[in-house]
Amino acid sequence: MKRRSLSLVLAASLLSVTGWTQAQTRWDLPAAYPATNFHTQNLTQFANAVDQASGGKLKITVHANASLFKAPEIKRAVQGGQAQAGEVLQAVLQNEWQIYGADGLPFLADSYDSAMKLYQAQKPLLQKKLAEQGMILLYAVAWPPQGIYSKKPLNSAADLKGIKWRAYSPSTARIAELVSAQPVTVQAAEFAQALATGVVESTMTSGATGVDSKLYEHLKYYYDVQAWLPKNMVIASRKAFDALDKATQDALLKAAADAEARGWAESRKVNDTTLATLKANGMIIEPPSAQLRADMKKVGETMLREWLEKAGAEGKTLVDAFSKL
Repeated sequence: MKRRSLSLVLAASLLSVTGWTQAQTRWDLPAAYPATNFHTQNLTQFANAVDQASGGKLKITVHANASLFKAPEIKRAVQGGQAQAGEVLQAVLQNEWQIYGADGLPFLADSYDSAMKLYQAQKPLLQKKLAEQGMILLYAVAWPPQGIYSKKPLNSAADLKGIKWRAYSPSTARIAELVSAQPVTVQAAEFAQALATGVVESTMTSGATGVDSKLYEHLKYYYDVQAWLPKNMVIASRKAFDALDKATQDALLKAAADAEARGWAESRKVNDTTLATLKANGMIIEPPSAQLRADMKKVGETMLREWLEKAGAEGKTLVDAFSKL
């Protein structure tokens, strides 16, 4: 009898564990940036919040620093079902769909307030496009404003002629062309090595990336032109989302909304702290000269005109909606 009772207890325990395992869902979420980056830290908090709010039903593993998929591969991995979710820099997808590229147009949205308005205008379009491709938008967070890093002083755009310029999106490559620099495509995870080997000697990016990649070890100047605030969007497979029960879906969406609000607030803080870190490590932080700013404004005007031609009616709708907010 004792042996039978023990067997029944063990069987019940096994069924309980098996049932719990079956009820638990695991997602992979690839990201392109280091674990120390504020976007990645926000992703980790998001994953933890989902785990807690779902009672352990949904566990999301964040794969930082392009360890699971490289940056250009992440959206395709989510769309193809190789990962259930992922974080993508919208601007790198411009060649796929011009609306993504609005994030990288110089001086279209050059402050946190205007970047949020651009997001509000973009969001319905983003949701529609992602839905057509079998995905959903969970949330998006802006990077700090983009400035110019250089080994040498810059007084005007003419000083960028011939310089090896790190490009990470179609828009940053086009900027290089317009100022007669040499664009070199380098992703975030490979940036430090490219600097160390002399592959690049200038770029346009945020203070956050400057700290992540320790740009102060290779570059001397940072010009705070605050040209644009690109966004990372966190997307998920619609099929994976639909497979969740309603309570878990609600927990996921609530955690995403919280992550979006937290991420935008953190981005503002990071903008101040990272510029201070660059300065503390010997980088010269300066506002752009009047000539450099005027030159970059002309670049922005040219790029907006070109972008509107490519984006067509959708682009005009976006810009009109943005200007009314």
